[in-house]
Amino acid sequence: MSTTARFDEHGIEPIPATSRDSTPWQQFWIWSGANIAPINWVLGALGVTLGLSLVETLIVVALGNLVGCAIFGLFNVMGHRTGVNQMVLGRGPFGRRGALVPGVVQGLLTMGWVGVNTWVVLDLVIEILAQLGVHGGTGLKYLVAALIMAVQLGLALYGFYAIRTFEKWTVPATVLVMAVMTVLALGRAEPDWTAATAEGAADKFTAVTQLLTAIGIGWGISWLPYSADYSRFVRPAASDRAVFWSTALGMYVPTVWLAALGACLASAGADSDPSTLVTDAFGVMALPVLLLIMHGPVATNILNLYSCSLAALSVGIRIARWKLTAVAGAVASAVLAVFVQADSFARAFDHWMVSILVWISPWAAIVLVDFFVLHRGRIDVAALYRDGGVHRPAMISLGLGLVAGWAWQYGMVPALQGPIARALGDTDFSWLSGGLVAGGLYCLLATRARARATRVLEPVAR
Repeated sequence: MSTTARFDEHGIEPIPATSRDSTPWQQFWIWSGANIAPINWVLGALGVTLGLSLVETLIVVALGNLVGCAIFGLFNVMGHRTGVNQMVLGRGPFGRRGALVPGVVQGLLTMGWVGVNTWVVLDLVIEILAQLGVHGGTGLKYLVAALIMAVQLGLALYGFYAIRTFEKWTVPATVLVMAVMTVLALGRAEPDWTAATAEGAADKFTAVTQLLTAIGIGWGISWLPYSADYSRFVRPAASDRAVFWSTALGMYVPTVWLAALGACLASAGADSDPSTLVTDAFGVMALPVLLLIMHGPVATNILNLYSCSLAALSVGIRIARWKLTAVAGAVASAVLAVFVQADSFARAFDHWMVSILVWISPWAAIVLVDFFVLHRGRIDVAALYRDGGVHRPAMISLGLGLVAGWAWQYGMVPALQGPIARALGDTDFSWLSGGLVAGGLYCLLATRARARATRVLEPVAR
């Protein structure tokens, strides 16, 4: 089987069997590469920042990601069974026109994620240059950001096969570096396993809910709109079980590993800023470590930029890909500016995660129920590409799911702090309330709609 990085000419049509040559193991490397990134140190450090002890943070991250990554694995099975990207799969419950709204939101979010992740790369590069004696102020930051963006866009434009090849050859080496880095970091740090700043059971429970939303269950959920974009290339002969485990573990292992490392470093008194974490933990070894781990954010942004173009195609935009990436770069730059100016990257990232999960959870619940419950894992792929309107059960469920998610959301600004969240001590279960309301209501409404349609057709049949 060839792994040559040929140009990916596929759009949003189902991938033909002859082009589906990816293996589950390659999917593992793709998702591992996207998550072996310094941003995941921030995930673990956030638990300590919120006031939890190291032990409590590790438990929340490990158990929460079991749930989030399992759901992620199921979404990858959808792509493998159909050969269709995730936003087009969303047309099943929403209808072709109804799916325009989630498609537009996904396109905007992928551009935002590019800005978030580019900030991490930029932070690391500026730290490297400072250690080499190079200081250029704001101008240097803009120059470095432009160069990083150019590299990311180049790989993303080439498509899936370039992404697969890039991850195949770079991730194993990065895993080795991360293993050495972990040993060095834990050897230098003196983590405090039980110290916590949150006082009382109520404060700790609030911190646990916010941590679950931002980096526990929420981390796997945040990747759901991307999943089928890559699993659609897995060879048809591969088993669903293999696809599920390779993608779920590809997400789980590096996320929990690096979050645990970030938590350990933060509990030892290190700052949650990625470059500061590296400098404090590795001393004279910080320079080579910084150079090597820049791979992670770039690997993540490749996926964001590729999925951004698919989301744009899914909503009917028909322009050249380079124009789509130019727009993506502009939006990403705006998000990047927000994070550069933030006092605490960890808290800024927390607010970012909260703001995106409020829509992903209800949307994902509807798609999951439609595919696995109502259609029992088998759908009419051709119907996804026929003209269609708006499916009211899905849109009503999404709307009420958004309200339910907002009601139990504790976001950055008062408008994103729902009444349930405020009434229950600033807790955040937006992913749960939004998903349960949207998924449960959609199952009820769609089942009733089917029953009515069946009753109307019966007299005609007789």
